[in-house]
Amino acid sequence: MRTLAQIPLHEKTKVLGITESELKPKLLEMGLYPGKEVEVLFKAPFGDPIAVDISGYTLSMRLSEANLIEVE
Repeated sequence: MRTLAQIPLHEKTKVLGITESELKPKLLEMGLYPGKEVEVLFKAPFGDPIAVDISGYTLSMRLSEANLIEVE
């Protein structure tokens, strides 16, 4: 299983699911639901945070949050 935190820059992938946590509802509200295509746009120099493209908008998130998102 790969997570969004492990995806290299500019690679597109699809969300498979989100690990159960208190952040899951918030991540779903932001558009990170199964089947959605996402692309990693930016990684900070030490890797945290990252920015991803979801349906034309840019979302910044911590690696701890990105590790909750399972991708292809």
